[in-house]
Amino acid sequence: MVRVGIIGGTGYAGAEVVRIIAGHPETEVSMLTSRKYAGTRFSDVFPSFSGVVDQACEKYDVDAVCECCDVVFLALPHKVSMEVVPEFFTRGKKVIDLSADFRFNTLSRYESHYQAHSAPELLDEAVYGLCETHLTSIQNAQLVGNPGCYPTSVLLPLLPLIKAGAVDPDTIIADAKSGVSGAGRALSLTTHFCEVTESFKAYKVGAHRHTPEMEEQLSLAAGHEVHITFTPHLIPASRGMLTTIYVDLSNNFSRQAIYDALADFYQGSYFVRLGGAQRLPDTRNVRGTNFCDIGFHLDERKGRLILISAIDNLVKGAAGQAVQNMNIMLGLEETAGLMQIPYPL
Repeated sequence: MVRVGIIGGTGYAGAEVVRIIAGHPETEVSMLTSRKYAGTRFSDVFPSFSGVVDQACEKYDVDAVCECCDVVFLALPHKVSMEVVPEFFTRGKKVIDLSADFRFNTLSRYESHYQAHSAPELLDEAVYGLCETHLTSIQNAQLVGNPGCYPTSVLLPLLPLIKAGAVDPDTIIADAKSGVSGAGRALSLTTHFCEVTESFKAYKVGAHRHTPEMEEQLSLAAGHEVHITFTPHLIPASRGMLTTIYVDLSNNFSRQAIYDALADFYQGSYFVRLGGAQRLPDTRNVRGTNFCDIGFHLDERKGRLILISAIDNLVKGAAGQAVQNMNIMLGLEETAGLMQIPYPL
């Protein structure tokens, strides 16, 4: 069995990693750490885990983690991860970081939107963990920067079409809606029930930190610097993400050609489901799963393509993709532990 450590296991993303690893056929939860809940049973923090994961959360200690774990998931805030990754890396541990600290190839891009990086020498070692597009690199990686939820929902529909020359990457407008869990478990006035329920609002318009992450990956695919218009929204739901992308066609691609470009690119990718124009995505249909559903509409009158994607922001947008990355890194079945049956309602 692969021994897994989850650092920061009592946040929403960390708890999702625990949930998936606990049901994984080839892994075991060897250590859970929590600054706030050290000494408390995990099932007392999340009673839904009673009888499933009853072990106590521990105070973080790098020596203890390295002694009992083969793989380490970091579900920590930005900047905190970069402080602990070097020790794990030098000791040969496989690391999947769910923060933004190791998602960027370009140091200046990271530092201009986050903060000074304390381990810049590891950026060249880290692999961007968008599984369906970086498979070979992930197979050989020791350190993976797990993508953000918004970038996952934007990049998966767009990258195949940019690489096929079907769309003009300089015309991208992305409009995304996320459940409240995307803000994390820490208390905040803007995510209180009374502030969110029966409401729907845009936030961080033109200034969301996931924008440079998307732009870096889109630029690499396009072969030139790409800038997009991105607006995130908060919806009154605990989880789920629906993203609508508007982009101009760069060639005279038909509906069938667009579908074929997506289908060819994602052939063999179990977790990407294409509905074409016949079945547009719905967050209900991916809830609790690692699927990304993609649909589209071709506006022939305007020569514009409308792409729609749906993911669970805590699974394919965070913990599920992290476990998918682990499976790829270890040479396990890519779907291991991630075969949760979708809810019909």
